Amino acid sequence: MDTSKFNDKFTVSCEQLARQLSATPNITTIQSRIFQNSFTMKKALTLSMFVLLLGKMAFAQQEPMFTKYMFNSLVFNPAYAGSKEYLSLGLLHRSQWVEIDGAPTTQTLTAHTPLRNERVGVGLSVANDIIGPTRTTGVNLAYAYRIPMGKSKLSIGIQGGIQNYNANWKGLVIEDQTDDVFQENVNLILPNFGMGLYFSNEHFYVGASSPRLVEYDLREGTSNTDIYARAVRHFYFTTGAAIPLKGDALVFKPSFLWKNVGADKRLSKLQPFRDIAAPNEFDIDLSLLFQQTLWVGASFRSAFSIKPIESTPRSSVESADVWVSYLLKNGLRIGAAYDYPLTDLNKVTSGAFELMVGYEFDFRENKVITPRYF
Repeated sequence: MDTSKFNDKFTVSCEQLARQLSATPNITTIQSRIFQNSFTMKKALTLSMFVLLLGKMAFAQQEPMFTKYMFNSLVFNPAYAGSKEYLSLGLLHRSQWVEIDGAPTTQTLTAHTPLRNERVGVGLSVANDIIGPTRTTGVNLAYAYRIPMGKSKLSIGIQGGIQNYNANWKGLVIEDQTDDVFQENVNLILPNFGMGLYFSNEHFYVGASSPRLVEYDLREGTSNTDIYARAVRHFYFTTGAAIPLKGDALVFKPSFLWKNVGADKRLSKLQPFRDIAAPNEFDIDLSLLFQQTLWVGASFRSAFSIKPIESTPRSSVESADVWVSYLLKNGLRIGAAYDYPLTDLNKVTSGAFELMVGYEFDFRENKVITPRYF
């Protein structure tokens, strides 16, 4: 397959494919092995800009991204369990780069509630992430112990669960049929656990977490080639506020999400991994809540490297996003989001979409209640 004619079409720098390629074997030679999936890629991508390279290793953001992260925070922070003070259910679907075959699609299901002992919150989260020939499905149970601190609460959370990582490499159609990298499929069951902190009151919250603390070699036992592909630890930091402008009739809600990979790699026992990291991703979100029912927001997503692998620091603007959520009187919440890519990727895709549905109610009173700000 002649790839030279695609090189001038566009160059993209996008976190979502980077996390896929970080788990793709022999990443440093992929540019010379551009392949087609069995269902044929509609667009040709210059892959060299998707990852930070060093020798035969690369790390990038591997966890799914969400624009409406405030509606499924339990996915990345177990300390969020029970924080709404009532049972809360949520289902979210994200389709990224909708016109491109093999682009990421993600679904999450979350459910969490305080127990009758109000210091304890429990939760369940399920995530399914598909990118090209790979699928990662995980189920986690969360436990949070919540400590009253005046009008605030500090929650300490832990979670445990399993992930199934499946890579159908044999389903790809590649130029070099003898390439050892793609000769064997991968199907792994990966137990894991995570931890988090969440401090909140009526008008402010801050949280920090790492949802999967155990790292795994995704190529172990599958090939004799000198390849590294590793599921690595991610770190999250979130904060936000609720500022009444006209009492409860109009509330301004800014929020911030920061995600990091590789902050702890200097301490790794594996020498080859100590100098590997990925760009820090952050989301800045500004929203307005009207009459405790209609919630409208806009956000900006970008990435930067604190200590770049290359001599020249790199940063990128990823997307501009808008979203809306509406709470019905019966406790049903519906919402949608749209991301417009600010990179050259906008030449081949209209962007990403999210749909969300949830239900919120107070089991102690057996009735739907007005939701909390966070």
